[in-house]
Amino acid sequence: MAHMIWKGAISFGLVHVPVQLYPAIKSEKVGFNLLDKRTIDPVGYRQINKRTGKEVTRENIVRGFEYEKDRYVVLTDEEIRAANPESTQTVDILAFVDAPDIPFLYLDTPYYLTPDRKGEKVYALLRDAMKATGKIGVANVVMHNKQHLAALIPVGPMLALNTLRWASEVRPFDEFKVPDENAKKTGVTARELDMAKKLIADMSDTWDPSEYKDTFRDDILALVDKKVQAGKTEEVMDIETPREAPRSADILDLSDLLKRSLGRGGKGKPATRAAASDDTDDEEAAPAKRRAPAKKAARRTTGTVAKTSAGTTARKSTSTAARKRRAA
Repeated sequence: MAHMIWKGAISFGLVHVPVQLYPAIKSEKVGFNLLDKRTIDPVGYRQINKRTGKEVTRENIVRGFEYEKDRYVVLTDEEIRAANPESTQTVDILAFVDAPDIPFLYLDTPYYLTPDRKGEKVYALLRDAMKATGKIGVANVVMHNKQHLAALIPVGPMLALNTLRWASEVRPFDEFKVPDENAKKTGVTARELDMAKKLIADMSDTWDPSEYKDTFRDDILALVDKKVQAGKTEEVMDIETPREAPRSADILDLSDLLKRSLGRGGKGKPATRAAASDDTDDEEAAPAKRRAPAKKAARRTTGTVAKTSAGTTARKSTSTAARKRRAA
């Protein structure tokens, strides 16, 4: 059973019809959650300051109307409630119009109205009178503290209330470039028009909404079920906190790293004078014993590169350096 939105009345002239308002539609859309692909944790959203990028807490968020570029009028909840029409919960009929007079463009959200508090007789009276005259009611109604224009429409045994878009919300036709309403002015011949009419007649049928299915939803649900049956599902899992990426200032040229690593003579060996000269570029090279302490940071940075990138060349250089020391 649908959840009732409110109880109120339809008002036309001096007649009041007690009614209950229900949603006429239910959502069956395929809903996808956004997930962190590493852990399958749900991903949420934060309110951030667009200028600073910092998160803003709920108590610091207010409503503002931008009346000029980057200039706002701030409105409190109390001011907004005072400015809004009171929620009278009355479908106040303003006029009755011919059903075809309201274009589909203006139709928004449909609701059902059912009789309340022994209002069955007057409910049936209004419904049948509208059917007999081919009229629908144009009404004002307040829902969720907001005023709506609405159409009161007899649909089978029900009275439906369809909210309407305001005229200012619908774009006028002259904003778009379309052919003239008289197709002959665009070069359409009488023979072509007759064939099009015949094709439409051949394809004509009675409206039965049950014949039309949301194939996208059905196909997605079938795919999900197939994956579940095959065990191709994901669970939330913990992962290690990723290491911080090196700052751009710490990223060195690969050829320079290899050159310096080769000059070190192997793992844990002090750098030669040549390597010290490469490191300091234009600076004068200091004696090897003095340079050794300053090389600790460099060893931490380049040790891994020497092991993984230099490979066999580094080992050959180590052997050569060792033979030289034994000879000395």
